[in-house]
Amino acid sequence: MSNWLAHSEGKNPPVPAQTYEKHIHSVVERVEKNIESLICYYNGNKEYFWLGVRAAATYHDLGKLDDKNQNILSEGGKKGLPINHVDAGTTALLKKDLVESALLVYSHHIGLQSIPNEIARAELFLRDNKLVEHTQKNLKEYLKRHNQSISVSKEETLQTTSDWNGITRRVALSCIVDGDHGDTADNYKKEYPIGEIELRWEERLASLDKYVKELGEINKSSERNQLRDKIYNSCKDADTSPSFYACDSPVGTGKTTAVMAHLLKTAIDKNLRHIIVVLPYTNIIKQSVDVYRKALVLHGENAEDIVAEHHHQSDFSSLESRQLTALWKAPIIVTTAVQFFETIASNHPSRLRKLHELPGSGIFIDEVHSAIPNHLWPQTWKWMKELSENWCCDFVLASGSLPRFWELNHMIENTETIPELVRQDLRKEALNQESKRIIPISHPTLLCAEELIGLIKRNPGPRLVIMNTVQSAAVLADKLKQTCAEVLHLSTALAPIHREIIVERVKERLKYKMNDWTLVATSCIEAGVDFSFRSAFRERSSAASLIQIGGRVRRNNEDFDATLIDFKVIDPLFNHHPGFTLSSHILEKLFEEKRFGNDTPADIITEALRRELMSDTEEKHKRIQKMETEMDYPEVAKLYRVIASDTRLVIVDRLLIDRLENQEVVDPKEIIKKSVQLWTNNINKLSVKSLRGYENSGLYAWPYDYDPDFLGYMKGIIPLLKTELEGFQPI
Repeated sequence: MSNWLAHSEGKNPPVPAQTYEKHIHSVVERVEKNIESLICYYNGNKEYFWLGVRAAATYHDLGKLDDKNQNILSEGGKKGLPINHVDAGTTALLKKDLVESALLVYSHHIGLQSIPNEIARAELFLRDNKLVEHTQKNLKEYLKRHNQSISVSKEETLQTTSDWNGITRRVALSCIVDGDHGDTADNYKKEYPIGEIELRWEERLASLDKYVKELGEINKSSERNQLRDKIYNSCKDADTSPSFYACDSPVGTGKTTAVMAHLLKTAIDKNLRHIIVVLPYTNIIKQSVDVYRKALVLHGENAEDIVAEHHHQSDFSSLESRQLTALWKAPIIVTTAVQFFETIASNHPSRLRKLHELPGSGIFIDEVHSAIPNHLWPQTWKWMKELSENWCCDFVLASGSLPRFWELNHMIENTETIPELVRQDLRKEALNQESKRIIPISHPTLLCAEELIGLIKRNPGPRLVIMNTVQSAAVLADKLKQTCAEVLHLSTALAPIHREIIVERVKERLKYKMNDWTLVATSCIEAGVDFSFRSAFRERSSAASLIQIGGRVRRNNEDFDATLIDFKVIDPLFNHHPGFTLSSHILEKLFEEKRFGNDTPADIITEALRRELMSDTEEKHKRIQKMETEMDYPEVAKLYRVIASDTRLVIVDRLLIDRLENQEVVDPKEIIKKSVQLWTNNINKLSVKSLRGYENSGLYAWPYDYDPDFLGYMKGIIPLLKTELEGFQPI
C-alpha cells in the first residue's frame, strides 16, 4: 500500500504531512459522528441521508490521488494543486447515480451552486469542463489507489429517489465540511479543542428556578415583580408539544428567563441537544449571556463551555484560519440574527460548517421586530416550518411589540395562528401596565445639530439618544462632549470587549441614580437591554425601533415623568441610512393618523410591516422564495442579507495582532471580542492591510487611532471626515 498524501508537509510553521488513508478515514469517522447526532431528529429518508452523505465523505478528495497532485503534495509548502481534485469524486459518484453525493463533493470547496445552471450544462453537470477527458482517462487508477488505501465496507447504493430540499442539502454539506475542515485543522494543530459536554437539562432548569426565586425576593411586593413571577410560571408550565409559540410580553416582564424555562422543559420532554438564543444586536448578547451563565451553569463547569456567545460573522474558510471558526457546540448558544439566519440561507462551506448542529434544537428568537428586514420573513418562515417539521426544531418568537407576520396574507402563503406562550389574562395585565408608562411624540421640525443638542440638554437626565448610523452617533457624541456635557458613546465602532465596559458604566450610573449625563448610541441599544432612562430621543427610522426605545424609558415604572421624542436632523457630518427611507415615511404617516396611544404596540408594528411589504415594488420577498424553490443557492445567499453590507473583520488589539502574526493558536472568542467590522470599500480607502499570514482569510489589522473608552475606531476617522466628506462611504 502506497502512502498517498492528502495534505502536504508544512514548513513555516513545521507540520507533518497527512496520508490520504488517514484523512479519509478520519473525515468519514467525523461525518458519521455528525450524522449519528442528528439523524434521530430527521423526519425524511434516513437511509438515503446516511448513505448519501457518507459516500460524499468517502470520495470527496479522490482527485488528490492524481500523479500531478501527489508530486506537489510530496514537495511540501503551500503550492496549489494543479488538478482540481473535486472532479474525480463527482465523476465517480455520478457513475454510481449518487447525484446528491456528487453535489456535496462538488460543493465542499466552492459552495452549493445553482442547480438550474448545472442542469443547463448537460454532460458537464457537476463537472470541471477542463478535466473531462483527463478524469475519464485516470479515474480507474484513482479508484484503484483509493481502494488500496480505504477499506470499503459496502458499495454505496441508493434505491430510492432523493427527497432532499435546500435545508437538507445545507445540513448534509455541513456534515461534510465540518468533518473535512475539522480533520485538516487538527492535522495542522490549529483546531481549538472542544470536548463533549453533558446537557443536564433537568439540573439547569432547577438552577434557573432557584435563580429566578432569589431575584424575586428583591422588592417582592412590587406589582412588576409579581407579574414577572406569574409570567415565568406560565411559560414554564406551558404545553411543550407545539413546535411554535408567540410571546409578546412587554419589556421588563422577564422574557429572558421565562422563555428559557419553557425551552429547558421542552429540551427535557423532547430530548433536544441545543438551546439557541437569537438576538438582533451584538451588544445585548453580553447581558443575556451574563444572566444565563449565572442561572444555568452548574458547579464545576466552565461557564464559556456551557453558554457560548457568538457575536458577529467570524467564519473563516482558508486553511490557516479554520481554527478560528465559531461552532455551535455548546448546550446553550447565544448568537446574532445575522449569524443565525444568514447561516441557514448560506451556500458557503465555512459558514455552513456549524449548521448540522441545528437539528434537534430549541430556538428563542427574541426581539423579533428587529431580527431581520421584513422582506426576508416570507422565506424565513418557510425555513422555520421545514426545520420544525423535518428536523425537530422548536421555536419561540418573542418581543415586547411582536409583529404577527404569520397572520398576514401579504407575507405568508398559508397564514396561520400560533399559540401564545403567556396566558391571556397575564398578557392583558402586562399590556395594561405598559400603556401607563410612555407614549412617544414627534418633534414637528427638522433640526440642525446645534438645535438637536439644545433639545437634548433641555430635557432632564439621564438621557438616551439613538442615531441611525455609527458615524452620526460618534460625531454627535463628540460634539456633545465638546459642550462639557457628561457623555458616553456606545456603538459597533467599539469592539465587543470595550462595549461591555461601556455597558457596565451605563449600569453603574443608572444604579446610583446619576442624572445629568447622556448616552449616545446606535440601534444596537434599542432592544433587550435592561436600562431605564428618563428622556430618550430617536432619529426617525421605523415604528418598531421607536416603540422599542420606549422600553428603555421609565422601564420599571419609576416615579417621574418620562419623555420619548422622535426627531429628524440634518448636519454635514451626519450621514443618511438608506435602509430607513421607507420605514421612516410609514412612521410619519402613523403619527399623522394618531396611532400611537390608541393602538397596541403589536398592532402598530404589524400594520407598519404590512405597509412596508405592500410597498416592496421590487418584490424582493418573492424573488428570494423563487430562487430557493428553483435551487439557485448562490442567488439565495446573495439576496438574503440581514445586514446589507460588505464588511470585513478588523482586529483592533495590538497584542492580539502580534500573537496571530506569530502563528499562535488563539481562542476564536478572543478574535470576536477584540475586533470590529468595517465596510470593504472603507478598508480599501483607508489602506487597512490584511493580517500578516492571513492574507486570504478576511482578517485585517486596524492601523489608526482607536479609543477603547469613547469613540472606538471613529477616533481615527472623525478627523478624516472633517477634511474629506465627498465620496466617503457611510460607516
